[in-house]
Amino acid sequence: MNFDSSLPKGDLVQRRASLLHRLHIDGWLLLFLLMIAGIGLVVLYSASSKSIDMVTKQASSFGVGLLVMIFIAQIEPRFIARWTWLGYFLGLILLIVVDVVGHNAMGATRWINIPGVIRFQPAEFMKIAMPCTIAWYIAKYSLPPTLKHLSISAVALLLPFVLIARQPDLGTALLVLASGVFALFLGGLRWGWIAGAVAAAIPAAVGLWYFYMHDYQKRRVLTLFDPSLDPLGAGWNINQSQIAIGSGGIFGKGYLLGTQSHLDFLPESHTDFIVAVLAEEFGMVGVGLLLILYTLLIMRGLVIAAQAQSVFGKLLAGSLTLTFFVYVFVNIGMVSGILPIVGVPLPFISYGGTSIVTLLAGFGILMSIHTHRKWIVPT
Repeated sequence: MNFDSSLPKGDLVQRRASLLHRLHIDGWLLLFLLMIAGIGLVVLYSASSKSIDMVTKQASSFGVGLLVMIFIAQIEPRFIARWTWLGYFLGLILLIVVDVVGHNAMGATRWINIPGVIRFQPAEFMKIAMPCTIAWYIAKYSLPPTLKHLSISAVALLLPFVLIARQPDLGTALLVLASGVFALFLGGLRWGWIAGAVAAAIPAAVGLWYFYMHDYQKRRVLTLFDPSLDPLGAGWNINQSQIAIGSGGIFGKGYLLGTQSHLDFLPESHTDFIVAVLAEEFGMVGVGLLLILYTLLIMRGLVIAAQAQSVFGKLLAGSLTLTFFVYVFVNIGMVSGILPIVGVPLPFISYGGTSIVTLLAGFGILMSIHTHRKWIVPT
């Protein structure tokens, strides 16, 4: 293979690309995202009791998220790596602000509220900042990471975890923690250290149970093993969810004909438990279609991670994709009764603007990693 010697040293020629590629948009990711979001709007209309206002807000959030995704996709990964530490410390500062003067709603202090201007949840921002930071840090050194680098990474992981868990929002705290752990795992974390971490997690979980978890969180865990312990209280949500899923059968009852949600038996039907509405009205076929689209989206993310040309890109793309998988698995797991209820929304299906924008920002990073690859072409 011959290379053009007239090119300046270090200057690489990009191969001819499609219009989407020149715009730094991955067509497959965009297609799967639009299809999932379309299903989400259809189901949300039913789950929200035909609320056009809620559907319009969700569509607007997705539109804003697409703009954020496209903007981030234009930024080269090396610039993302250069400034990722600043994003991490900004996220920590915002979490501290929430802890001190945050807006309280439904017994939780999770938001920064500037009346008439904006209301947002800084914990969502850390879902992006955390994997970026860990990937940036360990990619600077030889892999697998040493004990010193693991210790520093652990401190960086635990600071936002504690602040988010204090809100309290244990579900988001665990997702933020997982996003950083995935970067460490993909960096070649030794199995001996993984075994040690699992062993250390047992007494940590005991301490979390007795000294940190709230009573309602404990009831959720206990209800997982026996919903009949509190059928009208902590067990109500999961019981109604399982009834909705089971009653849908293979093909469902039909669009807008679900009884559990429309008769208000199913709480939070437009947010955490929206997949139960999908199962009741479209049956196993509807849920299966959604799972296929999620699988294709995740597979595309893993392909991008495998094809990334830098260590930072591989670690970041892989951790973002695996964290997205955890989103889907945890939500469907808790709605179907195999995991405790931790308040994790279903990506692009559950109602919620901040979550959608954050997720699309993550996919913007994936697109940046994939479309900013450099190619040397033969002459």
